Amino acid sequence: MASNAALKAEPQPILACTVSRDVQIFDLLIEDMEAALGEAWGDLGFAEAIAFLDQPDAANLRFVAIALDGQDEADLDTVITVIAAAKRRGIKVILIAEDVSPASLHKLLREGGDEFIPYPLPEQELARAIERVTAPEVEVPVAPELQNKLKATGDRNGVVIPVQGLAGGTGATTLAVNLAWELANITSTEPPRVCLLDLDIQFGSTSTYLDLPRRETVLEMLSDTDNMDNESFMQALLSFNQKLQVLTAPTDLVPLDIVGPKDISKIIETARTNFDYVIIDMPKTMTEWSETVLSAAHVYFALLELDMRSAQNALRLKRALQSEDLPFEKLRFILNRGPKFTDLNGKSRVKRLAESLGISIEVQLPDGGKQVSQNADHGIPMAEGIAKNPLRKAIAELAKSVHEVNNAETAKAGRK
Repeated sequence: MASNAALKAEPQPILACTVSRDVQIFDLLIEDMEAALGEAWGDLGFAEAIAFLDQPDAANLRFVAIALDGQDEADLDTVITVIAAAKRRGIKVILIAEDVSPASLHKLLREGGDEFIPYPLPEQELARAIERVTAPEVEVPVAPELQNKLKATGDRNGVVIPVQGLAGGTGATTLAVNLAWELANITSTEPPRVCLLDLDIQFGSTSTYLDLPRRETVLEMLSDTDNMDNESFMQALLSFNQKLQVLTAPTDLVPLDIVGPKDISKIIETARTNFDYVIIDMPKTMTEWSETVLSAAHVYFALLELDMRSAQNALRLKRALQSEDLPFEKLRFILNRGPKFTDLNGKSRVKRLAESLGISIEVQLPDGGKQVSQNADHGIPMAEGIAKNPLRKAIAELAKSVHEVNNAETAKAGRK
């Protein structure tokens, strides 16, 4: 027996929405949304989107595509409110922008934008962006031996030692990594807790020098330091042989200004209160937060070589710090690949360099040769691979000196 009742199809759920001042301005977006989703998408204005995203009906949304042009830059706060509402729901955000300044785009990405596509849309780029943001996020689990097992204490008063090269290839990362390792092994009984922070967030390579993976967790922490606490900071660290704890650079190339002075200050303070020594591998570029690191430092190692580029950069740095009344006296200049003991001409050049710059070169590190770079490629500290190398011995002596000075200062403070 045939039924006279007509079967009604279930309405197709809305899986995505465009959000814009006027979607008709972005006609190519309309075409690409229809190609990707058929009729399973809708369109909202900014005010409508803010209201809709807080409603139960928004639960099915997989992403929102926010389209804006130069006129929308005057009201970025409204766009940020839409992004915040989407993120509260766990909805991904694709930004589609035309004639929008890089500074505004950076701000929107930092506030929670997941993808950016320029308008007019490149062919198939929206479909690829949708695929990326809707793909399940899977982070490779960290091997148990690389997980930081130290617990937060919050009761330390660690020594902060940044290391910065004054020119490319001066060996700053080599010094930072190996100094941190030597300090972590300075004594077999109650060794100090040592943390290595890679703040060269674009091209940092401490992870390579120690054969550690890079993780998305680092970028998440850097992007949201307001919600970072002792526990989340400790979880972001990786451990090398359960003796040295390392905050690696992020997985992807990110802008140096993704963090500001406030973010860096909180990261250093959190590390300082949980570790006895905090070694910082700095970028060669001076940033808006370089002053923050200098202010937090107990001593600031600046590496240079016996060449003109190092001399010129050292002079420029000296002038910049002194002109701003910054604590230039915290800098300790270290000459890498210094002259050998019998090289009298080289020693004379070092003396003239220091006199012409008006600085004191307190430490001279010997040239460790090809062994150093080869050992770095193996992902282990020099003490583990080339213990008898003259550069390794010099860094071990430097670590011993740092530790002795720190112990003396601690004892002096205790007597007071």
